[in-house]
Amino acid sequence: MKTIVLAYSGGLDTSIIVPWLRENYDAQVICVAADIGQGHEELAGVREKALASGAEECYVEDLREEFIRDFIFPTLRAGAVYNRKYLLGTSMARPLIARRQVEIARQVSADALAHGCTGKGNDQVRFELTYAAFAPDLPVIAPWREWDIRSREDAIDYANARGIPIAATKAKIYSRDANIWHLSHEGGCLEDPNCAPPDDILMRTSAASTAPDTPELVTIGFEGGSPVSVNQETLSPVDLLTTLNRIAGKHGVGVIDLVEDRMVGMKSRGIYETPGGTLLYLAHSELEQLVLDRRTLSAKDVIAPRYADLVYEGRWWTTEREAYDAFVTATQGRVTGSVTLKLYKGSAAVAGRASDFALYDERFVTFGEDDVYKQSDAAGFIRLFALPARVRALKDQELAAKKAAAGRTAKSAKPANGGGIERKARKKDTATAVENARNEPALDDALVGA
Repeated sequence: MKTIVLAYSGGLDTSIIVPWLRENYDAQVICVAADIGQGHEELAGVREKALASGAEECYVEDLREEFIRDFIFPTLRAGAVYNRKYLLGTSMARPLIARRQVEIARQVSADALAHGCTGKGNDQVRFELTYAAFAPDLPVIAPWREWDIRSREDAIDYANARGIPIAATKAKIYSRDANIWHLSHEGGCLEDPNCAPPDDILMRTSAASTAPDTPELVTIGFEGGSPVSVNQETLSPVDLLTTLNRIAGKHGVGVIDLVEDRMVGMKSRGIYETPGGTLLYLAHSELEQLVLDRRTLSAKDVIAPRYADLVYEGRWWTTEREAYDAFVTATQGRVTGSVTLKLYKGSAAVAGRASDFALYDERFVTFGEDDVYKQSDAAGFIRLFALPARVRALKDQELAAKKAAAGRTAKSAKPANGGGIERKARKKDTATAVENARNEPALDDALVGA
């Protein structure tokens, strides 16, 4: 191979992959680093670091706007949440990064693609499904599935032996993934699900105990299901999410501790900070509740977990996702309005909601006098709504009456045992049973007017 294009983050794994690829494949390495809002401190000097590690070139691509507009917002509109809690921050980013990596690989006529995902994780699937969709002809190199490095401690030793600068240490060995949507923490003591997260682990969100003592109201405006404003100020997607991250993070909102199901079959534990995203999911859901009818909401609730699975599994570039997006888009035309949230010490609660398309109308629900809704109409509705239960109950009554009459008739047919008095008594019982059956409400009569 002459040229290998590597998805590069500047973190521990990809930092050591550059020299490893050169040593083991005798090829030049071109890195692709994506700016998806992970922060200046993480991207600062990333190109220089890649070149110092032996890369031939490093492309740093600003994908923030595209990430929010084309990946985050569609997933938000779908209401997709994985494993009841996870807002899919890492999952959504991988298909975008991998596609841009392929585009650059085509520009430089690369012979192969490479990534730094481990053989135990989900990201290897997400990257390689995208490679399959856009570059099925290019071989894929996944060093974690080939080399003899077996732990992050081994990776640190490898970097130190070659003088590669890294931020990870053996004392503080968390694996983190950051973008404008979230920050995840895995590894170290977090691998024990019974271990409480250390106090210093949070980087974007205040601990609830140290959050401000005064609540704060924040109003989020939506158009067609997508957020467009914060506190009546129209903002670009990047500025909007940055603003919400700051506000929600200050109040300790958006931290989850999740034991999740990986695609490869094992469970893993992670801490996720998604401050602004948590507010957007809550506000969007509340606005949908105001403007969508019951059946549409129910249909969306069926789609949402399917969409979440699709994103989590890296199946973004599929007809299935396009079909779901078409359905979701059809539901979002009237999801326009605003939702006000009250933030206080780690919690976010709905304080108000408004929309010109609201299906809620005080004229219909008031207990006072109105000219719109006639309460007497409810009687006919209830009779029709209860019709299946009424039919079943009446049928049960008919069957019970016939069974009782048949039982009494059978009893009267037994051999006489007592002479004329007994025969008269049996005759009387039979007549009574027939009369009782005749007096039971007939099904046809009972259903008249139903």
